[in-house]
Amino acid sequence: MTRVIHTGDTHVGYQQYHSPERRADFRRAFDAVVDDAIDEGVDAVVHAGDLFHDRRPELPDLMGVLSALRRLDDAGIPFLAVVGNHEATRTGEWLDLFEGTELATRLDDTPEVVGDTAFYGLDWVPESRRDDLTYEFAGHDAEYAALVSHGLFTPFEFGEWDTETVLSEATVEFDAMLVGDNHKPDTAEVSGTWVTYCGSTERASASEEDARGYNLVTFDDGEVDIRRRSLDTRPFAFVSVDLAEGEGVERVREQVRQHDLTDAVCIVEITGDGEPVTPAAIEEAGEEAGALLVRVTDRREVEEDADVGVSFADPDDAVTERVAEMGLSTAARGVDETVRESKVADSNVREAVKNRVTDLLDEEPAAFERADGDAGRETNDTAVSDGSDDGDDGEPAVRDATADPAGESDDAAQGTMEEYL
Repeated sequence: MTRVIHTGDTHVGYQQYHSPERRADFRRAFDAVVDDAIDEGVDAVVHAGDLFHDRRPELPDLMGVLSALRRLDDAGIPFLAVVGNHEATRTGEWLDLFEGTELATRLDDTPEVVGDTAFYGLDWVPESRRDDLTYEFAGHDAEYAALVSHGLFTPFEFGEWDTETVLSEATVEFDAMLVGDNHKPDTAEVSGTWVTYCGSTERASASEEDARGYNLVTFDDGEVDIRRRSLDTRPFAFVSVDLAEGEGVERVREQVRQHDLTDAVCIVEITGDGEPVTPAAIEEAGEEAGALLVRVTDRREVEEDADVGVSFADPDDAVTERVAEMGLSTAARGVDETVRESKVADSNVREAVKNRVTDLLDEEPAAFERADGDAGRETNDTAVSDGSDDGDDGEPAVRDATADPAGESDDAAQGTMEEYL
């Protein structure tokens, strides 16, 4: 029997809503998975990609992950993982560095046997390169085999990587595919093989209303048993208010107060024919009720004949929605995020955009093709990147949260990492 925790999309380092507390939440969720693994005494933790939110994690996040991996190592629990789209680089990966310190194993086309199960890995691959894949894997003598991968596989929502092709062309017969990238947990049987998404460990967007968690997967007695485990993460309160004619801010405030907002993220969505609403008044009501933060989105059009619908309640969301409607290419959306949303210092934005475009020219030329007007999901889109480049020596680059904003302190931060390891 082999029993493992299947997790992924932990996105450590994501400063959601520009909130340091939310960034810490993503790190705590990963710690909680490690705690459960040790308490349960599982045979391994299998991570299906996007351990970090971007390829230049800040030093506190990197140290936090290393500390968690050391705890797993001390408990004799191996950490097996693949690389996701958020952290993928042209050269060295953080996962390679962790493997060099014997704190992790980067899964590939050779078997990593744990108990009586052989685990293989298939990193995230750009769609433009998938036709070149051969799905050739080395043989094994284990009783079971599992493929760990990161991508949007069929028949699941957003699926565009054909699962049947992977399974039929693979030179190894897999009993299960343990996958990441889609933040919604789901399981299906494809050609006699169980394919399962573990979902994200924290809410990376307001659309992820269900509880976050991971899978507990057991290979035993010729069967694959997949069970869902929830994590105790920061509460989200979703408040939808449809204002009737004559109703306004007091009606919204009343609805907000009906929720338990203690230390919660409060997401307010307003629709209907009521009066204009001032977001500040809603935010004040939520904060008075103990919310960590309040995000207000007014879905009503500001002007009936406006060319662009703008939500003054949430300008970030309004711009994001408008960009989604423009049919931009994957590359263009990546540049937009680098300029608008990344943590790159203003003085480095030009270089960051140049590096991003260069990477895509080398790795994914199809990214410059115009999209169909749907920009995809907030966090699972393959264009998401912090726009930064790799270290000059081919190793992943670390960014210290206290470093000089122009980037001159990167070398010092790398030195700190080397001393820590």
